[in-house]
Amino acid sequence: MHKGYLILVLHAHLPYIRHPEHEYFLEENWLYEAITESYIPLIDVFDRLLNDNIDFRITLSLSPTLVEMFNDAFLRERYLRYINNLIELSEKELLRNRGHISFEPLARMYNSRFKRVRFLYEESCKKDLTAAFRRLGGTGKVEIITTAATHSYLPVLSMYPQAVRAQIRVAKENHIKNFGRAPAGIWLPECGYYNGADSLLEEAGMRFFFMDTHGILNGTPTPRYGIYKPVACTSGVIAFGRDIESSKQVWSSIEGYPGDPAYRDFYRDAGFDLPIDYVKPHIHPDGIRTYTGIKYYRITGKTEDKMPYVREQALAKAEEHAENFMLNKKRQIEFLYTNVGFKPVMTAPYDTELFGHWWFEGPDWLDFLMRKIARMQYVFRTITPSEYLSEDHELQRIEPSMSSWGYKGYNEVWLNSSNS
Repeated sequence: MHKGYLILVLHAHLPYIRHPEHEYFLEENWLYEAITESYIPLIDVFDRLLNDNIDFRITLSLSPTLVEMFNDAFLRERYLRYINNLIELSEKELLRNRGHISFEPLARMYNSRFKRVRFLYEESCKKDLTAAFRRLGGTGKVEIITTAATHSYLPVLSMYPQAVRAQIRVAKENHIKNFGRAPAGIWLPECGYYNGADSLLEEAGMRFFFMDTHGILNGTPTPRYGIYKPVACTSGVIAFGRDIESSKQVWSSIEGYPGDPAYRDFYRDAGFDLPIDYVKPHIHPDGIRTYTGIKYYRITGKTEDKMPYVREQALAKAEEHAENFMLNKKRQIEFLYTNVGFKPVMTAPYDTELFGHWWFEGPDWLDFLMRKIARMQYVFRTITPSEYLSEDHELQRIEPSMSSWGYKGYNEVWLNSSNS
């Protein structure tokens, strides 16, 4: 019998950027980079887990602006131009690095990787990432939820309830249009919650949302089980609180896994390292250096003298870190189950773009983690919020506290003298 649960949540959002009036528009690269390094690699991971009959659960929030960019025929063709350009650059890199003991294997890796991404995008996904995620949502392993329509930070709109209501209603309608059903839950942008927001969520039919740790712990009355069991707001909508330990292990570049010296260095990119005349055909036509995704160095340490990236070492480290994360969750859950006498819920939310884009090995880590949880232990299992709520759990009713997961935990990032 399992003694507890792990809810892994990935939140995917990018602002809506589409500029057909420009042949090249720099900020469109945000979407193309995320497709190449995060969204398609994660779809690939989920499909491999499904094909191998791994029992896993994950929750994925997709913003309406991101989904509509997935749907746009113009951006789909521009993405193909982008990935074809990277393949062309990687072909040049194969020639340039021929015979180099460290860089030739990496050049081959990038060439193969870009070609596989293009294949998955064109052939497996048919250029339709919304359909790919909809298919995954139909497996019962991946729960797709929404977020505010334009990803507005809701606490600063609290004086205009009609604006908050519109953000939630439009998000729900967009989700129904694209995924064929109403979302059971919602990701509040930046985990921004204010008193009374839950009633607007309940009005829209949302069953659950997520909060940062202190939003639950500072609630009234004090939650009996802290953040390790969701709570019911006065409206009946359920709030899941973020486990701070899970967050630090994965988010932090200092304390967490992504800062390991073996992992790929994000900032050392061929688009900035190589001579401008060589890379100019593959960056912005005005000569503005941009990230290409071809990176030859590992983090190494706090030094400018970076060592070459070794893919095999990085993968071994990702597997080690996946096992460490699993064992830490196992210890947490066993302690709470034994000493407090209930089945705890560990809620671990992250930005989707952390996996693959910022932390190159993130999708590999997630793949290793899901396999290890399913095969190496029986203390806890992964679960989606809807699946958890379908079971018979008695939840404490509290009023959560206004909070966010931004700097200092409240509204300072979004409401200050720079934007007053």
